[in-house]
Parts: sequence; structure tokens; C-alpha cells
Amino acid sequence: MLIRENLANAKRIVVKVGTSTLTYTDGKLNIERIEKLVQELADIAKDGKEIILVTSGAVSVGVEKLGLKERPKTIPEKQAAAAVGQGILMHIYEKLFDEYEQIVAQVLLTKADSVSSKGYINSRNALLTLLNQKVIPIINENDVISIDELKIGDNDTLSAIVASIVDAQVLVILTDVQGLYDKNPADDTEFDKATLISKVDDITLDIEMLAGSNRDTRGTGGMYTKIQAAKIAVNSGVTMVIASGGNPGNIKEVLLGKEIGTVFAPKKNLTDRKKRLIYESKTEGKIIVDKGCEKAIVHSGSSLLAKGITGVEGAFEQGDVIKIISQEGRELARGICNYNSDDVDRIKGVHTDEIANIIGTKQYNEVIHRDNLVLIV
Repeated sequence: MLIRENLANAKRIVVKVGTSTLTYTDGKLNIERIEKLVQELADIAKDGKEIILVTSGAVSVGVEKLGLKERPKTIPEKQAAAAVGQGILMHIYEKLFDEYEQIVAQVLLTKADSVSSKGYINSRNALLTLLNQKVIPIINENDVISIDELKIGDNDTLSAIVASIVDAQVLVILTDVQGLYDKNPADDTEFDKATLISKVDDITLDIEMLAGSNRDTRGTGGMYTKIQAAKIAVNSGVTMVIASGGNPGNIKEVLLGKEIGTVFAPKKNLTDRKKRLIYESKTEGKIIVDKGCEKAIVHSGSSLLAKGITGVEGAFEQGDVIKIISQEGRELARGICNYNSDDVDRIKGVHTDEIANIIGTKQYNEVIHRDNLVLIV
């Protein structure tokens, strides 16, 4: 696993570029900035690195081409704009990369391509084959055909999933700010300036609260989605860096270990099966746990037992992936539940040996076994 000081050793790098980086404030493409990005990525590839580009911007390009006054709000309208914009955006990338003698390939993914075993393996094999052939995959979510159940949701999350699928060492997310700050830079005063956070070792509740829920009208997510992406990345053993996309050369500087942006330190790598538990973004419900249970799960690697459960939200069946939530509302983990939501609600707070008396049977001692549980924190 790499930290800032040895990022130069990274062989496989995923770069995500957001809509706000690719476009002007009026939504039109910033061709000059795209060309500088392409040149930088092509140079890095020529140095023997393997590059994957996750790009936003298709919907914005489609909005401009269709002459729409604002970004669409309904799914069919967004899909139509993406269908128009995707081809235009890819043509621009292909033309610019060709000027630097670099072959690219378009790859469109849905959640099914990362969650299911078959989809995961197929995606991994296709991407690794392209990298082996010195091709830069250019990835976006398949917005044209995706419905809510099949959507990953945003390209920050998509980039983290891709980085995990291909076992990348580094994920660089380029955005319209320098990184994560200790307060909103927009709230700066003369005597109280926001300070850039250089490194995040653990994504605590305080770190998540710093991200807020801001959204850019040109894109689908703000700093909040980047923090959620960081959870996926670091738990997959990937070093993630948030940096400004407005400064040419920033990617190279990041890979040289320069103090640019915010770096998120990686944790121990997970098995492929546990990675897919993280990716299951549309979980079927939530289980709320007390402080003692939280400590046992997070710090001791324990299974989830009924005794520590204080509440249940949503309807789910045995075998569904659910979220484990702290008393403060923070997501702690995800896992495959051994009981349905009605039974969990009935046995919450009781000892394991009382389960059979309450619901008539006890197939499992654990509500979620630790082998089927993955930490998000």
C-alpha cells in the first residue's frame, strides 16, 4: 500500500475528472483544459504507467448540444442528454489522445458490472486486457440505459469501484477545489480562513461532517460523494487523492509525492467478495446498533449479534445486504443479514439464546456473521 511519500512507485492509476473541471460555468466544454489533461495523462502513460480515466460531462455536453436552458431533472431527459453527449465527449477524447499517439477505449459500466460475480470478473478481465495492450480505458456509467436499481449513482463512486476492481494503487479525483478543508472556504473571513487538510488517516464522523452535502449544478455530487468514494477506495487498499483539476500538472505532482490536495491513507485490502458488499449501494435496509456493539464491530472484528441492536429501518429479506448504523446515524458497515427485517425487529436487544423462543426458530447465532460483514469506516 502506498502513501504520499512513495506514490511515485504506483504502476496503475485511476484518474477521475468531474464536470466542473471539464466545463465552464455556463456548461460549455473547456477544450483547452481537456487538452492539457489529455497531454498530462499521455505523458504519464509513456513513462510506463497504466492509466484509467473516469470522466463525467456527458450529460452537460448533451444539454449544450440540445440547446436546453438547464440540466434535466427527470431520468428519461438525463438519459437522452447522456446519449447525445457521450458520443461527442468520446470523440473529443479520442481525437486529442490520438495527437499524442495514445489509443483509448470507451467503457460503459452499470452497478451490475461490479456487484455480481460474473460482471465483476468480466469487467476486471476487460479492463486489465486493455491496460496490457497499452490502451487507456475511458469510463463512464451507462446512463443511457441505467435505471435506479442499476445505477452506481455518481462518478466519484464509480472511480473508486473501478480502482478496486483493477487493484489500482492510486485514485486521483480532480475537482474544482484544492482538496478537503477544515471548513467551507466559501465562509472565509479575514480572521478565520479555511485550512486545507493534507492527509486523512481515518474517515471519522468529523471528516464526513466536513464534507456536508453540497452539490454542483453541473454535476451530480460535491465533496460528500468524494468522501463516500474514499471509503470504498481506502478499504480496498487504494490511496486516494482529491486535488484541483484547474491546475495543469497536478496529477504528475501528486504522483511525485508533492504536498498537493488531500490524501486518504489506504487500509488493508479486502477480498473480492467483501468488496462487492461495499459496492451494493442500493442496500435494502438499516440496522441501528448501540455503542458497545459499535465498538465490538469496528475495533474487535465481531459479528453482529441481536443484543446490540436498538432499531431496524426498511424492509429486507434474509440474505439481503443491509447497512449497520451507529446511534449518531453514521454508517459503520454493510453485511448479508441472516434474518428478515420483521424477525430482526422482534429479536433486537435480546441474548442469542432467547431468539428461538421469540421467533420460533434459530438458524443462526449471528444476525450478520463477521465473514459476511465489511467495515465502511
